[in-house]
Amino acid sequence: MTPNKLKLLWRDGKPAINGWLSIGNSFSAEIMATQGYDSLVIDMQHGLLDYAESVTMMQAIHSSGAVPIIRVPWLDPVHIMKALDAGAYGILCPMISNREQAEQLVSCMRYPPQGNRSFGPIRAAFSAGADYASEANNEVFCLAMIETAEGMANLKDIVSTPGLDGVYIGPADLALALSNGALAPGFDREEPEMIENYKTILAAAHDAGIKACMHCGSPDYAKRAVDWGFDFVTLLNDARLLAASAGASVARARELIG
Repeated sequence: MTPNKLKLLWRDGKPAINGWLSIGNSFSAEIMATQGYDSLVIDMQHGLLDYAESVTMMQAIHSSGAVPIIRVPWLDPVHIMKALDAGAYGILCPMISNREQAEQLVSCMRYPPQGNRSFGPIRAAFSAGADYASEANNEVFCLAMIETAEGMANLKDIVSTPGLDGVYIGPADLALALSNGALAPGFDREEPEMIENYKTILAAAHDAGIKACMHCGSPDYAKRAVDWGFDFVTLLNDARLLAASAGASVARARELIG
């Protein structure tokens, strides 16, 4: 089985730079995959795409060497196992709020005796290479999103879940949840209490021997997160990058044309 590039980076103490795909299109996924990201998340929770589109997007990513990750819509064995069977090397699961949910996530990821994943890697048996059955438990990884008040309250129980590889901060939902709606959703938070929460999650993850990951809205904030000690940072998404580039191009043209 082809080794998981992210696990190799982490073994060497290097942070990973992740991209985000919310447009259900294999060509845009291929374009993003050739830009140098270490990994790419295909967003099946909020992205405009379905299972069939996620498969063609992973096929488009394959030759680039970027690690394919699926953010599943919810904690559901069907979504998790089908994403892995289709070739995902990582699963990002939203709204993990307690130890029981984290344990269910881990169980869906791994074949017996480590879990209860059903065997049927329809595409992964080809895309990931030989010996998938014996190697998959060691190569695939799962990240639990910490983005609820209950998740923060149960943080130590979640990060200590055997088999969990890391936690991923969802800044928008976490800000809404911890402020009771007083803070508008968004990335790159500057509120001292939110930065303190990020560092609390980071410390808890590292104390438990797992990875800490964060969704960022800019390269500058990603650099800050890495300086704090985060192991994995996401830079925007395809839709926002397209909008920003197109908007800047039109604005410059109007400035020149008058």
